[in-house]
Amino acid sequence: MQAWSNACRAKGESLSFVPTMGNLHEGHLALVEAAKKMADKVVVSIYVNPMQFGENEDFDKYPRTEQQDLEQLQQKQVDVVFMPDSAEMYPPDQTIDYIAVPDFATELEGQTRPDHFRGVATIVKKLFDAVQPDHAIFGEKDFQQCMVVKNMVAEHGLNIEIHAAPIVRDEDGLAKSSRNQYLTPEQRKQAPVLYQSLLAARQKVLAETLNYSEIESQSIDFIAKNSFEVDYFVIRDATTLGAPREQNRVILVAAKLGIPRLLDNLRVD
Repeated sequence: MQAWSNACRAKGESLSFVPTMGNLHEGHLALVEAAKKMADKVVVSIYVNPMQFGENEDFDKYPRTEQQDLEQLQQKQVDVVFMPDSAEMYPPDQTIDYIAVPDFATELEGQTRPDHFRGVATIVKKLFDAVQPDHAIFGEKDFQQCMVVKNMVAEHGLNIEIHAAPIVRDEDGLAKSSRNQYLTPEQRKQAPVLYQSLLAARQKVLAETLNYSEIESQSIDFIAKNSFEVDYFVIRDATTLGAPREQNRVILVAAKLGIPRLLDNLRVD
């Protein structure tokens, strides 16, 4: 992988990179399309990273559809698909050099999944070292993850531009996700409630008739009444994930509906 990247660089060609865990859907393919517009060559990685899954999470059951993924990427004319195995990414005779994460990574997703972002930052740094891209594209559905990656790039002085691509949604508003396939037909009908709650909350924020905590509380009640188990529904500053200011706000939600845990977010301003 490094040899190929170096050869491209020697020819003056730029590289864009889309890291994935496979089981590709329209959201991933939108990232590929964005990557193609940014550089001469496009690399996509497929690797299900065990270090970002908790003890009781779905690592063993995570859908792996490699042949289907490769066919889709071939249709998109991706230049290279990088598919390392765990022995390459985490050599068994070496100690894992975990990447430290910032304080904001301990909140929201980090509170529910304590080692998740450490695993994300560690594997993304390893992938960046292998691919050596000029640009890397992530989906904005994982809003906090994008912030963790940007922080890691700045902290380590990497000359890589990180892009957060807009969320790709189904017609009813549900954000595209590999975990959506775990939903039963009945749950799939209920799932757009998450996006509806974000739209309603944004209207309330803009109307300025309620304070943030009241909007959050009402939204959690609305989601819970529709069979969701809510982890969080918060209004935060979109740059720091701290307390929201008058501009640059984002609303973030995570909730379980049966087996899958669904994430979504919406910019206010």
